[in-house]
Amino acid sequence: MLAYIGIGANLGDAQDTVRQAIARLGQIPATQLQRASSLYSSAPIDSSGDDYVNAVAAITTSLSANDLLLALQEIELAFGRERPYRNAPRTLDLDLLLYADQQIATEQLCVPHPRMTERAFVLLPLLEIAAEIDIPGQGPAQTFVAGVAQQAIFRLPVG
Repeated sequence: MLAYIGIGANLGDAQDTVRQAIARLGQIPATQLQRASSLYSSAPIDSSGDDYVNAVAAITTSLSANDLLLALQEIELAFGRERPYRNAPRTLDLDLLLYADQQIATEQLCVPHPRMTERAFVLLPLLEIAAEIDIPGQGPAQTFVAGVAQQAIFRLPVG
């Protein structure tokens, strides 16, 4: 299965954390990292704290969506992720954005990610690595860019 993972951090050395997290995605059993976007910086939405560093990675995996979610949560915990309240600043946030063309709605998991079409920090990195991607049940991701155009986001220099 081809899956897309949203990556974000705004505590500590967020750029290094995001780079390390991308590498860790390729170490999940039965999973291969296919490509990753550039790193982007954006202000927190519905939260406070430092700006976020964000990216999106594409992976292939033979894990189920739920097992992949558990693996992502294990990586978050390894980076010190805590969940004291909704939208709290994060050492690392890994979101399962898309899992092939599946639509999943359980207590634990909602795919496509429910707010991905409302967030420039998801759409722009996603479109960088998958320009023609469709969001299952919603249509081409490109059609949502105009709706997030007012959100400040910029690509960070490589290095």
